[in-house]
Amino acid sequence: MHSLDLTTLDAIDVHVHVEQDGHGCFSLDQTLLDASASYFRSGANRTPTVADIAEHYRERRTAAVVFTVDATTATGHPALSSEEIADAAAAHPDVLIPFGSVDPHGGAAAVARARRLVTEHGVRGFKFHPSLQAFAPNDPAFYPLYAEITELGVPALFHTGQTGIGAGLPGGRGIKLRYSDPMLLDDVAADFPELTVVLAHPSVPWQDQAISIATHKANVYIDLSGWSPKYFPPQLVRAANSMLRHKVLFGSDYPVITPDRWRADFARLDIKDEVRPLILKENAARMLGLG
Repeated sequence: MHSLDLTTLDAIDVHVHVEQDGHGCFSLDQTLLDASASYFRSGANRTPTVADIAEHYRERRTAAVVFTVDATTATGHPALSSEEIADAAAAHPDVLIPFGSVDPHGGAAAVARARRLVTEHGVRGFKFHPSLQAFAPNDPAFYPLYAEITELGVPALFHTGQTGIGAGLPGGRGIKLRYSDPMLLDDVAADFPELTVVLAHPSVPWQDQAISIATHKANVYIDLSGWSPKYFPPQLVRAANSMLRHKVLFGSDYPVITPDRWRADFARLDIKDEVRPLILKENAARMLGLG
C-alpha cells in the first residue's frame, strides 16, 4: 500500500471517529450511542471499523484523521484500544492518519502511554473530549501530559462546545458541557506555546471565544466538524473567509456526519474560491506537518 501522497488527495478530514474494533466492541455504551445517533440523525453505519473508514475515504480521494476517545475513568465503559487503531491504520497509510487517545486521569501512566503510542505505534496526534472524559483541560494536574505531547511534536485536538453524546438524556448522563468551554484551552495554548491545539467543532455556545483564541494564539486552529456547514454561525464563516483563513480545517465528525454531506453543504457556503482549498486540505497538511 502506498504512503499518503498529497498530490492524489482532494481533501483531509481531520475529525473521524472509530467506534467499533475488530472484536465487536464499541467506543460507547448502547444508550450513549443511541442518544448520539438520534441527536445527529445519523445513518445505519454508526460504528464503522478502521477498514470500513479506509475504504470510504479512499473512494473519495480524501485522507482521514482517525481516533477514539478513552473515557474509561469517567464513563466506566472500557475504551477501544488506540494501539490497535493505530496498528490497523498502518495498513492504510495512503488515506488514514492515526491519532491516539489516553485517559487524562491516568497520571504518569497516561504520560508514558502517550509516548509509546507515538514512538511504537506511529500515532500522529491526540484527541481529547473534556466533557466525556470529565476533566478541566486547564487543570495543572494534566500539564505533564501536555508537556509530553509537546515534546513528541504532535498536535492535540480537543472537543469544544455542545456535544451529541448524552444529548436528550436525564442530566445528559452526567456529562458537563462547561469542561468544553474553549476558554479553558486558551490557558493550555498560552502555557504550551509549542503545542499545536485544535479546537474541534463550531464551539457553540462559545463561538466568539474560539475565534478570539485562534486569532490571538498562533498555535491554535479550529476544525469545522460536527455541524453541517449550512448551520455554521455567521461570525465563523466571516472569520474563515478572512483573518482565520489559514487556521480553519475541514472535519466531518464521521460517522455521525458524512464527508459527502459536509462537502455538499460546504460547496453552497459563501466561502471565497481561494479559501476553499486552504480549508479542505492545505491548512490541515501544514497543521499535521505533512508537506
